[in-house]
Amino acid sequence: MRIAVTGSSGLVGSALVRSLAADGHEVVRLVRRAPGRPDEVRWDPHAGTVDTAALGPVDAAVHLAGAGIGDKRWTAAYKRELRDSRVLGTAAVSRALAALEPAPRVLLSGSAMGFYGDTGDREVDESAPPGRGFLADLCTEWEAATAPALEAGIRVAHLRTGLVLDRSGGTLRRMIPLVKAGLGGRLGSGRQYWSFISLTDEVAAIRHALDHPDLAGPINLTAPHPVTNAEATRALGKALHRPTALPVPAFALRAVLGDFGNEILTGQRVLPRALLTSGFTFEHPTIESTLTAALTH
Repeated sequence: MRIAVTGSSGLVGSALVRSLAADGHEVVRLVRRAPGRPDEVRWDPHAGTVDTAALGPVDAAVHLAGAGIGDKRWTAAYKRELRDSRVLGTAAVSRALAALEPAPRVLLSGSAMGFYGDTGDREVDESAPPGRGFLADLCTEWEAATAPALEAGIRVAHLRTGLVLDRSGGTLRRMIPLVKAGLGGRLGSGRQYWSFISLTDEVAAIRHALDHPDLAGPINLTAPHPVTNAEATRALGKALHRPTALPVPAFALRAVLGDFGNEILTGQRVLPRALLTSGFTFEHPTIESTLTAALTH
């Protein structure tokens, strides 16, 4: 297939592009700078433009671009950047795909488990309604921005991704040095659920969604056995042979991270019902197997 990908330089995007290219697919990377290679096409998510003439026909698109959720303190300005990078960018991609002749068969558009808000101990699958809070509202708007693609008859799936655990980036990359230094511990009470997924399973799940025309609407990209933050922290300490007894108090998280600190102290106990029902098999279903894969590849 000829597949357009945004966010191709990120943790998930770069791994996905390598996987697709290794299997002989032609990947077209949408970039926000002047294209420097034949496989790059210019787009501007804030201006809402995509160079559709250079893009040409594609069979599928995977839209993963967006400002990093945990990259900066959540000021009012950064919240606006988080929203605009996702909502405006998704709308731009959706309009561009809808205008192509012929239209692609499928758009897999990024979303997040934050859609469900704080679920406490309650398990949720794709049938659950949106929760409350900034991330839940953001995810709702983000997913709604795919409307132009849906109206054009394109199959649209929303990838509600959990914490992607890999030593090369994301949450785990930040945690490893702290745990190795003896400074890693549960965040707040540690009772909040962390729904996670290995990078290998994340890429495999996206590939699975590309190939299964029955998968549309929300798809939870999370391992089938979510754990609490305290359980995940203990598992990481065990894998690194380091103690994790020093907790990070809630007030410190709020002081350093602003409103994002509140989000870290909430959790989602998310189950990947759509993936499992469609026959997907996780290579790393548990936190232990996920961390082993993340730390040894």
